[in-house]
Amino acid sequence: MKFSFSNCFSSSSSSSSSSSSSYSASELSINKCERGMKALQSIQAFSYNELKLATNNFRSANKIGEGGFGSVYKGTLQDGRIVAVKVLSIESKQGDREFMAEIASLSNASHENLVKLHGGCIEGASRILVYDYMENNNLAQSLLGGKGKTIKFNWKARRKISLGIARGLAYIHEEVKPHIVHRDIKASNILLDWDFSPKISDFGLSKLFPDSITQISTRVAGTLGYLAPEYAVSGHLTRKSDVYSFGVLLLEIVTGRSGIDFDLQLGGEQYLVEKAWEMYKAQKLLDLVDPALNGDFNETEAVRFLQVGLLCVQEICGARPRMSTAVKMMCGEADLDSVEISLPGLITDFTDVKIGRRRSPPHTSGGGRSPLSLFPL
Repeated sequence: MKFSFSNCFSSSSSSSSSSSSSYSASELSINKCERGMKALQSIQAFSYNELKLATNNFRSANKIGEGGFGSVYKGTLQDGRIVAVKVLSIESKQGDREFMAEIASLSNASHENLVKLHGGCIEGASRILVYDYMENNNLAQSLLGGKGKTIKFNWKARRKISLGIARGLAYIHEEVKPHIVHRDIKASNILLDWDFSPKISDFGLSKLFPDSITQISTRVAGTLGYLAPEYAVSGHLTRKSDVYSFGVLLLEIVTGRSGIDFDLQLGGEQYLVEKAWEMYKAQKLLDLVDPALNGDFNETEAVRFLQVGLLCVQEICGARPRMSTAVKMMCGEADLDSVEISLPGLITDFTDVKIGRRRSPPHTSGGGRSPLSLFPL
């Protein structure tokens, strides 16, 4: 069975440039659309009724996730395979685009730390994707879910998850062609299989980067707390934007804290990046490690992971390491002692500036930082 899908999508809000080539927004969008269309012919096509049956008529009891993109259901196919069925929201104006982006990005990518796409469904207004089902949900619920978290992660599991995410990102950034920038790396987009191997998921916002492209100017998309400041303010997207998001995620995994916490007793929002920088300057990084570990962890390794996290969130994007370098640093294969960690970038004010534009010149706070701002998406 093959798909029949005639729409191609373009965006008037994107353009790309590099020192060697310049691509228009329509050229990049058409390129991704063509890749997506080609990929549609190589993945399994499911009928709507087949997926309706697999999910018990998309029952709420089968729902395992929900977001702006739509809903995800657990399903059992007729051949017995247990899958995750992602139904893109019909109301979403980005539904078609995200559907094609996900297919275009994953069609040519195969890595143990990327979610596996089995196929999809296009019937009428329905846009549905079918993936491997992950038994241990996502990292946000399992590790950062507060009172609702049901799994205790020892250091070995955290190390495995951190390195798996890093290797998956190194693969899409540096190995697969065209390269892929995910644009929404965060805890809820990291799925965990039966043995807690991490799988990077949700490529609906991803961008393809041909070899000659180093930067794309595009609408800002992603999740507050994980957005690289230079991307949030200017809309200039590079692979280092993902590196920043990974840095925040790595700090979360080691500390067991969310990137942004609200604590009324401490005066409102608390930023993990800022706290990690303060502890680094005070030479107290070890005190940041999740107390839930009860001291049962490799101290040298934990501090090294926190240092790599801080390297990845540096304000100067050019100072952030490539993901392959980050992997080597985490494994102790690259020297960290001689690497200087500079001030991290941090968005602390989400109300002053709309996407990619400043309303007023940056002001300097008492701590000497010029807060960057982003209007929430």
